[in-house]
Amino acid sequence: MAASRRQRLGLWLVLCTCLLTAAAAVDADNDDVQVSGTGHDNAAGGPTVPPGTGEQGAGRTPETEDRRWEATQEEVEVVEEVQQAGDQDQDRVVDPPSEPPSRDDFKEELVIRPLHSGDVYASFQFRTVWDTDFLGGHKVSHYRLFPKSLGQVITKFSVRELHISFTQGYWRTMQWGQPYLPSPPGAELWVWFQDTVTDVDGTWKELTNVLSGIFCASLNFIDSTNTVQPSASFKPLGIGNVTDHRFLRYATLPREIVCTENLTPWKKLLPCGSKAGLSVLLKSEKLFHSTFHSQAVHVRPVCQDPHCKTTSLELRQTLNVVFDLHTSGQGKREWSLFKMFSRTLTEACPLASSSKVYIDVTDNPQGEQFDLSPATPLLSQAGVLGDRRTYSVYDLTQQATFGPTRSLNTLLRWKSPEGDMQGPLLHSERYVAGYGLQTGEIHTLMYNNHPYRAFPVLLLSTVPWYLRLYIHTLTVTSKGKDNKPSYIHYQPSKDRERPHLLEMLLQLPPNSVTEVTVEFERALLKWTEYTPDPNHGFYVGSSVISALVPSVVAMDTNSTLERPLFNSFFPCKEETSYFMRIYTEPLLVNLPTPDFSMPYNVICLTCTVVAVGYGSLYNLLTRTFQVEEPSPGLAKRIANVIRRMRGVPPL
Repeated sequence: MAASRRQRLGLWLVLCTCLLTAAAAVDADNDDVQVSGTGHDNAAGGPTVPPGTGEQGAGRTPETEDRRWEATQEEVEVVEEVQQAGDQDQDRVVDPPSEPPSRDDFKEELVIRPLHSGDVYASFQFRTVWDTDFLGGHKVSHYRLFPKSLGQVITKFSVRELHISFTQGYWRTMQWGQPYLPSPPGAELWVWFQDTVTDVDGTWKELTNVLSGIFCASLNFIDSTNTVQPSASFKPLGIGNVTDHRFLRYATLPREIVCTENLTPWKKLLPCGSKAGLSVLLKSEKLFHSTFHSQAVHVRPVCQDPHCKTTSLELRQTLNVVFDLHTSGQGKREWSLFKMFSRTLTEACPLASSSKVYIDVTDNPQGEQFDLSPATPLLSQAGVLGDRRTYSVYDLTQQATFGPTRSLNTLLRWKSPEGDMQGPLLHSERYVAGYGLQTGEIHTLMYNNHPYRAFPVLLLSTVPWYLRLYIHTLTVTSKGKDNKPSYIHYQPSKDRERPHLLEMLLQLPPNSVTEVTVEFERALLKWTEYTPDPNHGFYVGSSVISALVPSVVAMDTNSTLERPLFNSFFPCKEETSYFMRIYTEPLLVNLPTPDFSMPYNVICLTCTVVAVGYGSLYNLLTRTFQVEEPSPGLAKRIANVIRRMRGVPPL
């Protein structure tokens, strides 16, 4: 009885507790609904609840209460939405006032130039401009067209300018002329840091490791042994008069191989990727089946307004490729987009404000050299590398460009052989001379083909530490006479720490060849410092030549042509000269290399001697000898068997 009474008492207590909890919850819900409905309706500008409808209001009937409760129930969802909006507004008010959203713009261009050698030169340009101030320490968290991976790198490492290129092949200046954007074979990286960076070398090392992961390249092999600080050759390409070369770092990897692993992350930086616009032509199996291929990324600050009061950040991605249609099995002297890239253009990038294709028709003014189809009425003239060029323009943002087939496949058919190409005004060569594996000479030749004008050039040479330069043997000759440099900056190397750096400002006489020669001695490396294929040789990076070259337009002194008199005596200022940067060939130098097969032979011989000698001694010391009696003959064994059967002991 006592147990059943206790059970009934426990059940009553549990029931009472549940009832009290439910009543409290209902009261709390009623209070919340009434307060929320009244407060947010007033805040949102909704109907105000009259005083008589409150809990203290008089004359309230059950029907009125039911109707009011139903109306409040229907307004709960609206009240919750208003409350959420109010919370969001409150959050925006709490945050500090932010600047207006930055604007960004994206443009893409493709320039195709038929070369006199029969090759075709295609240059892609993708330009993204972001109206934001990275240099002022402004933190950006929202990215639209500008790639976030590069934006975070620029912000974290306080980068002012970033220039990186990956090139496979060597640009043949004498056959192809001057490229729009030159680059040396292999990988090249040069960076201007902001003046707020205290440890430039440490930041440079971290930056190379990060860029190595972004572009899937071997940039992590850049260290102090192949990094220099040029004093005059590399100036900022963006705005700003930064002259303190302590914040500049330059390095090359001439042996870097460019492949699809580098092209894929490069295409991912584009706003449209490889899905639309000109980037659909970037097919790796076609691009790498070419004579020359180069891809680059340039980041720099530019002016945002005509007065340059505010700055923007420009990202320019370039890709240059030269197709040799004769060796690729095309046979005919004609080319088209489909033959070069295996694809045609069907649309522009939806995010691009401008998408155009330029075909260089300068050498075909009357259509005598080749036929271009489909024809376009749009023509554009521009001064490129000191020369006036004419281009046929295809605007991909206009649907009429694609025609009824909704596809653009420009086709060029040659009518006559190529004309004579005017040789470049400036080109260079570089080679190694000497015999043996102890000493040698580095020869750099610079050609000035201008008939009557001299111009200055700035030569930058970076030589690894294991080629010990004899700087007292440096000679500069032009037309058989000594050519004294007006400026020399030389930084000697330190073994296993830094390379040689030589910068010279020279004056190239007209129609001359200037030769720079310096002797060197080969060092003997440690056996752990040799590459896996030491007999292949060691690469020396290309020399960099920067010059203000006279314009081709300014060379025209033919007075028989019809032209205004006021324009025939003094050339325009912008046509007088233009900046040019060219690169020489990388060098391949053999070093004294030990015979790495000898250690293998020594190891094999030593192991054989040890195995034979030690094995014999070990057997003598550990083997046990037992004397075994000779086995009896057959007759004796038969006799013993018979004796056992008779119960007689065996013999």
